[in-house]
Amino acid sequence: MGPTSPQDLYLPPRTALGPLLSLGTSPGTPPLGLLPLLVPTSPPEAPPCPGSHVRVSPCAVELQSPLFAPGDAMLPWRVSRWAMQLSLQVACPPGALVAGKSGAGARSPSMLVPWPPSLRGSSSLPTGAPEVALTAERYPVQRLPFSEVTEEDLAAFEHMLPGRVITDPEVLAAVNVDWLRSVRGCSRVLLRPRTTEEVSRILRHCHQRNLAVSPQGGNTGMVGGSVPVFDEIILSTALMNRILSFHDVSGTLVCQAGCVLEQLGRHVEERGFIMPLDLGAKGSCHIGGNVATNAGGLRFLRYGSLRGTVLGLEVVLADGSVLSGLSSLRKDNTGYDLKQLFIGSEGTLGVVTAVSIACVPRPQAVNVAFLGCPGFQEVLQTFRFCKAQLGEILSAFEFLDAECMQLVGRHLGLSCPVRGSPFYVLVETAGSSVAHDSEKLTAFLEQALSSGLLTDGTVATEQRRVQALWALRERITEALSRDGYVYKYDLSLPLEQLYHLVPDLRARLGPRARHVVGYGHLGDGNLHLNVTAEAYSAELCAALEPYVYEWTAARRGSVSAEHGLGFRKKDVIGYSKPPAALELMRQLKGLLDPKGILNPYKTLPTRA
Repeated sequence: MGPTSPQDLYLPPRTALGPLLSLGTSPGTPPLGLLPLLVPTSPPEAPPCPGSHVRVSPCAVELQSPLFAPGDAMLPWRVSRWAMQLSLQVACPPGALVAGKSGAGARSPSMLVPWPPSLRGSSSLPTGAPEVALTAERYPVQRLPFSEVTEEDLAAFEHMLPGRVITDPEVLAAVNVDWLRSVRGCSRVLLRPRTTEEVSRILRHCHQRNLAVSPQGGNTGMVGGSVPVFDEIILSTALMNRILSFHDVSGTLVCQAGCVLEQLGRHVEERGFIMPLDLGAKGSCHIGGNVATNAGGLRFLRYGSLRGTVLGLEVVLADGSVLSGLSSLRKDNTGYDLKQLFIGSEGTLGVVTAVSIACVPRPQAVNVAFLGCPGFQEVLQTFRFCKAQLGEILSAFEFLDAECMQLVGRHLGLSCPVRGSPFYVLVETAGSSVAHDSEKLTAFLEQALSSGLLTDGTVATEQRRVQALWALRERITEALSRDGYVYKYDLSLPLEQLYHLVPDLRARLGPRARHVVGYGHLGDGNLHLNVTAEAYSAELCAALEPYVYEWTAARRGSVSAEHGLGFRKKDVIGYSKPPAALELMRQLKGLLDPKGILNPYKTLPTRA
């Protein structure tokens, strides 16, 4: 393992922060608690390290190193298939994941991002995994009177998209299933346009023929919004991946909807900026899908939502007409702001084909602190104190409970870098001065520790260490998926009540649930509540729903903080929106998509 420089790990003086030093460090060595997480530092042209090897399979390339701690010696170094600057020359079969370098300053790990099975390029079904039940058989939903695709339709599409009309059952098996493996459609055709004009031709034909369409980006959604329910045509934006322009003064990026978020991040980072949006799925999600779902993510606390950072959109409506509004203006107060109709509409009002978005200057100093807290009240007090002390440099404040940490360790082999605590928080700062930010962070940590808000902690500034700490938070979803069937809830709640539902459900469910965990974006009031069980159970589902939604509504929360509604949550929108709002939404849908062909069965509730 390469030596750790003062920039790699920042720890305040022993006299000020004894608990932090309990990790045990000496000059030139990394903190013991981080050893299982660090990536070998050998030059990429050489073998990663003595005794390491690279294992290639149809779905992954894994760097396995004996440098990790006992019990974690074979922890895989997983990388996104989008990190294609190869540093190791390995022959891979089609669809394999390949090790590559992250963009300069990249924080969310190319090497550590969870990789949804349905996105691996060949099949959504891991070897031996049971087939996902058809949505139409598992849920009470009836097909609407849309036309069925004929040979004449296929010929028309082939004329529009030569060689890009896919009917191969193996390819379709992957794109018909969401990555959570909770819903499955039975589409018989996948269309892969490259331009807005091609999307326009497709939708014009579908509108005339009354053919339903399911727009699909990276297929990383959590609510079944990106796959068909029945036999809708899948319209993929994967080939619409061109960056159209970037202005290095204003930071305005214009790109097609199929650009992968991580690739956009690398592009703008090379020019001194970062994307205002950051997600754990950044290695596979598309910017168009991010916009269509109004994705929140890890930088929401600092930079706000896409409703503020998206400057303009190009959208194809249901009848094929194109609404071109790729403005780069920060201020435009002329009439209705139509782009807001499509941000968060989940592909039900139009298909986003291009995006203009405001990027922000790249921070020159990034620190990540991973801290233990003795209780949730201390988590809240730490957040309040953190905002007051760190102010403008605070960029993220995440929390997770002890059960989350246990699952990450059990299923992924990641080790907790601090002493065991009931709760953990991850604090990220991003600013323009290393000295200034370190001074502010040191002062915050000293006072938080001395006041009893924190029990232990570690701090990282070097990129690999930062990625390792973030992995503990970002890979929770992956760990949960390995624990059994997962019931997932994405809630907005008042901060003081954000975690109360978790112990409530543990008592309510008892042994019927394997684990009930809570984590999320505390700075945004967003709880990710997850319940795992050995398998899906109607009895357990009935104990959860509508109880979770009623509990949330009683506290004036939202049943979907950032994941959207899609197919799985559409019928619970009434817990967060009044009837008058729902009726207006229906009217907008009827105006923009009178035949209802765009992403049917999604977002709006089923009429009685």
